[in-house]
Amino acid sequence: MSAPQLVVHRDKELMAEAAAARLITRIVDAQSARGSASVVLTGGRNGNGLLAALGAAPARDAVDWSRLDLWWGDERFLPEGDADRNDTQAREALLGSVPLDPARVHTMPVSGGADGGYGDDADAAAAAYAAELAAAARPEDHGPVPSFDVLLLGVGPDTHVASLFPELPGVRETERTVVAVHGAPKPPPTRISLTLPAIRAAREVWLLAAGEDKAQAAAVALSGAGEVQAPAAGARGRARTLWLLDEAAAAKLPKDLYPPY
Repeated sequence: MSAPQLVVHRDKELMAEAAAARLITRIVDAQSARGSASVVLTGGRNGNGLLAALGAAPARDAVDWSRLDLWWGDERFLPEGDADRNDTQAREALLGSVPLDPARVHTMPVSGGADGGYGDDADAAAAAYAAELAAAARPEDHGPVPSFDVLLLGVGPDTHVASLFPELPGVRETERTVVAVHGAPKPPPTRISLTLPAIRAAREVWLLAAGEDKAQAAAVALSGAGEVQAPAAGARGRARTLWLLDEAAAAKLPKDLYPPY
C-alpha cells in the first residue's frame, strides 16, 4: 500500500476545480493506455462538488465518456430516485449531462420491491453488488473487484469513509468486498458500502476533505491511528494515496506534511 501524499488548496472551490482537472487527466491517461477507465464515485458535499466542477471544466470533452466505467463506494439503501441517494445526486451534478454508456454505470441496488429492488434486505443487495464487481474483474486484477483507476472517498468528521464508520462491523471486514451497514450513526441508518479490502484494490485512492469540520478527522487519520477507530486511515491505494484538502481541513496538520500550494 502507498503512503499518503497531501495536496492543500486555499479553499473548497479551488480544491474541487483542481481535483476535477486531476481526475480528467487520470481518466484520459488510462483510456489512452488501456482503452477504458474506471472510477469509483463518492457522495457528500465534496464528492458532488468535484462532479459539478468536472462538468464545468473546459477539458471535460477530452474524456471519452462512453469508455468510462463508474462504480460507487457506498450508497444509502433507499428507493430508486430518492433525493438522498448518492447516484441521484451524481446524476444531477454531472452524470445526466455527459454521454455515458448506461451499461457501464454500476449503481448500487435500491430498496423497495419494484424495479429490481431488494425490499428491505440490504444484505442481499450488498451481495448482489459484490457479484457485479466480481463479474467485472479481469484475470489481471488478481482479485474479486476491478483494479479501479481512481477511487474517490469523502472523509467524514468522525473519520468515516464510504459507509465504514468507526468501530462498526463493516470497517473490520477482511473477506467480503461489499457489506450492508445497519445502524449507521448518521441518517439514513441502512446503507451499502465497499469494504477496506475492495478500496485497497484501487490503483489510486483520493480522499477529499474540505471545511473546518474535517480538520480533526484529517489530523487523526494522518497521525497513525488504527483503521477500526479511524477508517480513513485504512483507505490506501496500491500505487497512490492522495489526500486533497483545503486550508480549513488541513488546519490541524503539521505544515511539514505538505508543500505550500
